[in-house]
Amino acid sequence: MDTVSTEKANSPLEREISRRRTFAIIAHPDAGKTTLTEKLLLYGGAIQLAGHVRARKDRRKTRSDWMTMEQDRGISITTAALQFEYGGFRLNLLDTPGHEDFSEDTYRTLMAADCAIMLLDGSKGVEPQTIKLFRVCRERGIPIITFMNKMDLPAKDPFGLLDEVEKTLGIAAVPLFWPLGSGKDFHGVYDLVEQQVHRYERVTGGAKQVPVTVTGLEDPALDELMDEHTAKVFREGAELVQTLLPTFTIEDFLAGKITPVFFGSAVTNFGVQLFLDRFLTLAPAPPATHLTDGTELDPAQKAFTAFVFKLQANMNRNHRDRVAFLRITSGKFERGMSVFVPRLDKQVHLANPVAFFGQERATIDDAYPGDIIGLINPGLYRVGDILCSGKPPAFPPLPRFAPEMFAGLIPTDTNKMKQFRKGIQELAEEGVVQIFQGLDGTTVIGAAGTLQFEVFRFRMEDEYGAPCRLESMPFECSRWIRSQDSAKFSSYDKIVKDEMGRMVVLFKSEYRMRNFAQTNPEIPIYDHPPQED
Repeated sequence: MDTVSTEKANSPLEREISRRRTFAIIAHPDAGKTTLTEKLLLYGGAIQLAGHVRARKDRRKTRSDWMTMEQDRGISITTAALQFEYGGFRLNLLDTPGHEDFSEDTYRTLMAADCAIMLLDGSKGVEPQTIKLFRVCRERGIPIITFMNKMDLPAKDPFGLLDEVEKTLGIAAVPLFWPLGSGKDFHGVYDLVEQQVHRYERVTGGAKQVPVTVTGLEDPALDELMDEHTAKVFREGAELVQTLLPTFTIEDFLAGKITPVFFGSAVTNFGVQLFLDRFLTLAPAPPATHLTDGTELDPAQKAFTAFVFKLQANMNRNHRDRVAFLRITSGKFERGMSVFVPRLDKQVHLANPVAFFGQERATIDDAYPGDIIGLINPGLYRVGDILCSGKPPAFPPLPRFAPEMFAGLIPTDTNKMKQFRKGIQELAEEGVVQIFQGLDGTTVIGAAGTLQFEVFRFRMEDEYGAPCRLESMPFECSRWIRSQDSAKFSSYDKIVKDEMGRMVVLFKSEYRMRNFAQTNPEIPIYDHPPQED
């Protein structure tokens, strides 16, 4: 290595980049994503107790599902950012919504991740939402690590699970751990790399780190843990997987050709620390960003660059503000610096940057590529905004999807119109729903599923004190159109404008949309906002 390269590798910026790991967890609903998130924090030392048994004073502070509705229903419906230190690394964990109605939020968040943990329920294998999210990761070139969860419950045969991943997702599944039984006979995991058995003692509620005994594959004590048949199947499986399955290489993993597979139980903590330790050696540091002009953005370059991938209002009721989530892609961020925002064509002073731990925030002085930070947003930023200190990079656009369900929005308390308008504006900025204005002055909201409507109405009343009702509309799909074409559609369809004033047509059915496209090929329709109107 020449002198210049050595100096770069040893520079403070390069060292900070090398210890960053920025990742998201993708899963089908009920696969145990929030539980695994808490256990990673438990073993990372970020919390002292996990789950429902933790002390009351810790409960609000450590929860990734911070929204009232999430806590009441036990589901994740918005992305949470959790930053913590472990083993000399700085981890930025993005806990994404699992419900398919919030796919757009998850897709945008994956644009900010360098790696993904694909969490599968050992009893169910690959499920529909997992397939969708896997494809997004594949399109983005994000390497994927698989964690087979809930092995403490009756689970599918491990070889069957590996085969299902390969056949359904089209990626080779290479186990690095092998389960020691399943269900009530799940006692630990065998590390196929180190050739060690890690036996676990059950801890009630999985609130604390579990005691572990490390032994060899032939230890007779294993026969005392399970019946003869279970022990025989375990040993045969561990030997077969080492001789029959492909060899794991970091190059194939980073290239997206294989996914390393781990087995465990988040709720009982079995295998979680082993997984976390190995994850740090597998997950990549922040890589170069591929730009739309065919070039790459080196994270170690001096010029600061970042992009906004999410907006969130009312994360903390004590603040009642809006936060822009920012992924740093190059250079060093420093509190108080000024950056250029191309969309606004002006310099912006960044005075109050914060790091997150769920809804809790702490002011920071600096941050590096891979870090997720928040900027207090007084209506200034939008999703997709670029912040830079030099030439604006040509980042790939963040996904925006055409909604499939529509409803008219009617306020039910005319005395709360100020709150009503504020709620619409801020929630539309977040992407909870898409807001459209009819040419007749009506307000229409569009969503991918009914849960988005439910969340929107709940938050309007809970966070803004603006009760409203939704009236279902008979449209099934939408497409953006050019303004000059708006008069070419019949009254059977509805023409509206999005929040940027771009024309959108609502079709009664997908059949009608396809029929229109076939009979009017000269009129372009778009499933995402066109670059130019």
